[in-house]
Amino acid sequence: MAQDLKVSGENKENKGASIFAAATILVCLVIGFLVWKFVMGASANFEGGDPENGHPLPGNYLGMVYKGGMIVPALMGLLLMTLVFSIERFFVINKAAGKGDLEKFVKNVLGQIKSGDVQGAIASCDAQQGSVANVVKAGLLKSEQVRKDGLDVEKATENITKEVEQATSLEMPMLEKNLTILSTLVSIGTLLGLLGTVSGMIKAFAGLATAGTPDQAQLANGISEALINTATGISTSTLAIIAYNYFTSKIDTLTYFIDEAGFAISQAYKRAKGSN
Repeated sequence: MAQDLKVSGENKENKGASIFAAATILVCLVIGFLVWKFVMGASANFEGGDPENGHPLPGNYLGMVYKGGMIVPALMGLLLMTLVFSIERFFVINKAAGKGDLEKFVKNVLGQIKSGDVQGAIASCDAQQGSVANVVKAGLLKSEQVRKDGLDVEKATENITKEVEQATSLEMPMLEKNLTILSTLVSIGTLLGLLGTVSGMIKAFAGLATAGTPDQAQLANGISEALINTATGISTSTLAIIAYNYFTSKIDTLTYFIDEAGFAISQAYKRAKGSN
């Protein structure tokens, strides 16, 4: 019954997280467009005060970015998404590690488990909190239950391992949520940046073709505007892949600690039964 209630709670959290992700994507795209249109497209950034037909003022990078075209606000939205989801994952994964130093906590709990102080280990889990502590506590409580039930070593170890796996399966989705968005932003940022560059180059050469006589300044300006898309796209992808790899590494560390504690709980039960 308690497990069903926990699963129900997890489903509600997942639904809420999905709504948050969708709302964040929409808001970031809207903000990206507003910044591009009204900040970078301000008349003060262009010759003659004309954002549409005038050239950006010399050295005015805001005007140059605005001239990158309609793909720029989408890229700015992607960059903002990367920042928002990276910050969100940072706080969630840090919360999952618990209140104190995670490595010290695991070391202390393993020592308590090996010495047979199960109640002390459970108290440490309550003090630490977080996903790792929750999973370890679930394994400890199961070990106490199978000890009271008098199960043989093989059956008890199987039950403890299963309990740890179930607890882990409930905690991991929360840690991994939105990482797929970051991994997707890695590809989309680069591809959208290249699309903006190709589109800008086409417009630049098309303008030269209709002008009749080559204008080196116009061509250079068109190319620089087109490459803005590439720079923005690569920046987005770089930040996204750094964040994705960092958080994946943190989750792998949490999983390692969980596996180590689960194995220690099973071994402690075997030793306890062997000494009886």
